[in-house]
Amino acid sequence: MTGTEASQRTIRTAVVGFGLSGSVFHAPLIAADPSYSLNVIATSDAGRESAATERYEGVKTVPDGQAVLAHAHELDLVVLGTPPATHYPLAKAALEAGLDVVVDKPFTVTSGEGQELIALAGELGRVLTVFQNRRWDGDFLTLRKLIAAEALGKVTRFESRFERWSPAIAKAWKARATAADGGGTLFDLGSHLIDQALQLFGPAAVVHAELKARRSDERADDDVFVVLRHESGVFSHLTMNMLCAQQGPRFRVLGSVGGFTKKGVDPQEPYMAAGGSPLDADYGEEAPEWAGLLGRDGHLDALPTERGAYPEFYRILAAKILDGGATSAAPLPVDPEDAVETLKLIEAARKWAH
Repeated sequence: MTGTEASQRTIRTAVVGFGLSGSVFHAPLIAADPSYSLNVIATSDAGRESAATERYEGVKTVPDGQAVLAHAHELDLVVLGTPPATHYPLAKAALEAGLDVVVDKPFTVTSGEGQELIALAGELGRVLTVFQNRRWDGDFLTLRKLIAAEALGKVTRFESRFERWSPAIAKAWKARATAADGGGTLFDLGSHLIDQALQLFGPAAVVHAELKARRSDERADDDVFVVLRHESGVFSHLTMNMLCAQQGPRFRVLGSVGGFTKKGVDPQEPYMAAGGSPLDADYGEEAPEWAGLLGRDGHLDALPTERGAYPEFYRILAAKILDGGATSAAPLPVDPEDAVETLKLIEAARKWAH
């Protein structure tokens, strides 16, 4: 394909699932990127179907992933924003139907399933990637820049948290899901925290893990603490808790010459949930009062947060697909092998805790 042909082509896309993942992340990001057309949305919920057709003019709605595959000849890409237990069978079917695939995190329920999908995509010459959007959180981009500049010296300890006060389980499938179904906060929030730690500090092993179910209707885990020891020498302390009445800092990073502490959570998700667009001028910008603190006690400087950039995922993916897809040397936004390594650590944490 020539450069002109690539620039004129749009990637015909279906989003499967229109809950939080499909409606707040995938559909808005795809609709905002001129490299894509949002052709099909799959949801069996009448209210969500109505919301989809109201927001995205001309989009076709179907009840489920199997119905999407009936339109495979009219599509290039399928995005799976469905519960984790469906990821492997739906991704496998989409690849076999000749489509490129984005799978939301967690990639699959087991690392073995993830490896099977990677092998299948390779055999079929299809693009396969995983939506680890929090690699483009503004606070994570800020921290990554600090570490690359060695502003903290040699990092020794990395503390990362996702803590929430959610005494009731809002989603029916989450209330039913066991760990074998991909349920629980280790799969959900842990997929982000582990991925970020590996991105910053490299390969690691689990050296401690605590998994508890605090809520009466939780069937997997909702209070988790995992310690990773990276080959680089850094220890990562990762905390995820859905019943946390007083929340700690999002990041606390300690190094040989200074530290960095950051409170608050990246604003991109609530901004899009409230109806904002990635095309808005103030998209991804965090209020100045949430700036992190850099330095040492008594010598702390406020460090403004980098602008969040979730649209980068789909920009990078479009460049890959339009440059020739699986045969292109262009990078993937997220290598699915990274997601498999995250799953292996999730499996190791569960084994360690039990």
